[in-house]
Amino acid sequence: MATTVVLNGRRSVTVPTWSKDELSKIAEADDLHISPFRDDGVTYGTPTWIWSVAVDDALYVRGYNGQKSRWYQAAVRQKSGRIIAAGMTKDVSFEPVDGPINDRIDDAYRAKYQSSSYLRPMISARARAATVKIVPRDTRS
Repeated sequence: MATTVVLNGRRSVTVPTWSKDELSKIAEADDLHISPFRDDGVTYGTPTWIWSVAVDDALYVRGYNGQKSRWYQAAVRQKSGRIIAAGMTKDVSFEPVDGPINDRIDDAYRAKYQSSSYLRPMISARARAATVKIVPRDTRS
């Protein structure tokens, strides 16, 4: 799926988005593996299992070890890679996130992972500083 966004009232760009079905399946799953590209920009990194949450129509993840998380550093540096979640493999882009949306992401983590002893670190300032939005990439040629 894609959404058309108009910039400055003149130029429009088509931005890939998750389908409601895809996002719902990923949001309900507990099996997201993230693989940012390696430094060569071609080879996928070793898949790392991480938590994910959906807020509105977007998918978010955080680094448990904050910005020191290896996958986070690779995602920010390479800006793209792949995820495997809910039986799907998707080519994606990574966008660092900051600002008020983090409060809503915290709420989503609390709702999804409320019984886990790992919840507290995932809503800490350290993890919030390593929040990433995952956007599907349009891989059509």
